[in-house]
Amino acid sequence: MIIVDRALQARAEAGNPIKVGMIGAGFMGRGIANQIINSLPGMELVAISNRNIDSAKRAYAEAGIENYAVADSITELETAIANGKYVVTEDAMLLCRADGIDALVEVTGAVEFGAHVVMEAIANKKHVIMMNAELDGTVGSILKVYADKAGVVLSACDGDQPGVEMNLYRFVKSIGLTPLLCGNIKGLQDPYRNPTTQEGFAKRWGQNPMMVTSFADGTKISFEQAIVANATGLRVAKRGMLGYDFNGHVDEMTKMYDVDQLKEWGGIVDYVVGTKPGPGVFVFATHDDPKQRHYLNLYKLGEGPLYSFYTPYHLCHFEVPLSVARAVLFKDYVLSPLGAPLVDVVTTAKIDLKAGETLDGIGCYMTYGQCENSEIAQEQNLLPMGLAEGCRLKRDVSKDQVLTYDDVELPTGRLCDKLRAEQNAYFASSKTLAVAK
Repeated sequence: MIIVDRALQARAEAGNPIKVGMIGAGFMGRGIANQIINSLPGMELVAISNRNIDSAKRAYAEAGIENYAVADSITELETAIANGKYVVTEDAMLLCRADGIDALVEVTGAVEFGAHVVMEAIANKKHVIMMNAELDGTVGSILKVYADKAGVVLSACDGDQPGVEMNLYRFVKSIGLTPLLCGNIKGLQDPYRNPTTQEGFAKRWGQNPMMVTSFADGTKISFEQAIVANATGLRVAKRGMLGYDFNGHVDEMTKMYDVDQLKEWGGIVDYVVGTKPGPGVFVFATHDDPKQRHYLNLYKLGEGPLYSFYTPYHLCHFEVPLSVARAVLFKDYVLSPLGAPLVDVVTTAKIDLKAGETLDGIGCYMTYGQCENSEIAQEQNLLPMGLAEGCRLKRDVSKDQVLTYDDVELPTGRLCDKLRAEQNAYFASSKTLAVAK
């Protein structure tokens, strides 16, 4: 990242590294740990928390760190950090509260647990970089309200597709074009995949079968495109997005969209399957100035009216530490909701569901997520995918039907439900105030 690399070098030379804590030490968390410890001057991963402490220890060990302290209290954690030691703990809240940590990277992928972590971190005035589109796409707008009040940065990360899309979107806007489509290139989209069908792929790459399923069944891309929409002001063209299959190059797709229709919608987020270069992201944009369109044609971007910009890769954990640096050094966030949610991810039956059953989680056997414009989701009382796990069905729901709040009983006492209700009320009242003015 231009600018960030030199700023980090300066922190390294001054002997004043950014001190980072990480919560979650799965496949992606271990990659982040290795990256910070071995490739990032000016940054130190001082503490790792994981509910199974052995995973936290493994993350340090794989990065070449064999000497670390185990902390069970805030005093033990702060003392170890002050003495220049690395620390592991099972208690994520210690990292949220401890002095000596500048920012937290949240890599849990869990909605309810992630909500507790982020709220505690914000309460203790810590910047938070989330690798958790599921949480962001469910209650990100209200979490951003809390972060703004606390004066801290809450952001998604570089490297994941939403961050890569947002960086590209910002670049395209900065050179004077108007983005009308932010897109994500997929290799596979099959809403009926489950952990059994994806077990072989997960084992081959050392990943969690449920996480792999959420990619294959479209839930993950729905959350990713929802948070891009909420950060840019774009929407979806229809429930589930357009999702074209196209085997050519992404540049050739500019003719597949109606520019006037895109303008009428105010711009959209979308995905395509099988397109090259995968797995990348793209932005299609227009330019109103005929003189500049002449230059764009000269520079081999074609005659328009849609111009294609793409990034042919996303490097996930390699780039996450750059997001931390952006937050701590420049108060710059990669991607964050603009305000009220514009696109939600709604719960859809993967199989025929029966009354009395309890819904399983994201990337499992019973449900998948689809993008829907938030106004419609609110009007139809649709159940957010991020809240579906643990809900008990009051009635039968047929395969591919979208679930509503009326179809389920919510588990009691969850923070994520409280935050969702607060988000709905906060932005409904904001809308009322705006109308009154």
